Amino acid sequence: GMDETLSVQADMYSLPQNDNSPIEIAESIIDSMPNCPHMEHIQQRAFYNQLLDMVNVPPIETFDNSEEYYCTVFHELVHSTKHESRLNRGNKTCEPDFYNSHAYTKEELVAEMGAAFLCGFAGIVNNTINNSASYIDSWLKVINKDDRILVIAAAHAQKAADYILDRKEVS
Repeated sequence: GMDETLSVQADMYSLPQNDNSPIEIAESIIDSMPNCPHMEHIQQRAFYNQLLDMVNVPPIETFDNSEEYYCTVFHELVHSTKHESRLNRGNKTCEPDFYNSHAYTKEELVAEMGAAFLCGFAGIVNNTINNSASYIDSWLKVINKDDRILVIAAAHAQKAADYILDRKEVS
């Protein structure tokens, strides 16, 4: 109700305003991504919306440092490569069970690895792997069930990174 609205507004004012400057090479990777999804900096959470083909990442000044911001952008851009207009990684996100499924964990692994490749390419060291233990635990469960998942996820991640970097496959 009313109190909720007020507290949301208060939260917006109490967001950190760090003096994070853009990293040129990371910006150029984003700018030159072919068929880049629509980018927003409105909501205070990072996500890719496949239906709208839109990435939202919080503003750069709300991150602890610039590196963390770009790693987050890269993570969401890797998710966006699953779209049918790009690499068409077939994940049926409409399945009710999707979020605790194999597919979700694999897609998260793809996004994490792809972001790591892109950070490496940009010379960014991400020191803030702040994933909760439960998150990592769910990965380990899936990997234990099927150890090929890492190899498959890594291959998808490499394809995604190559797509974002506009590296044409040399046949």
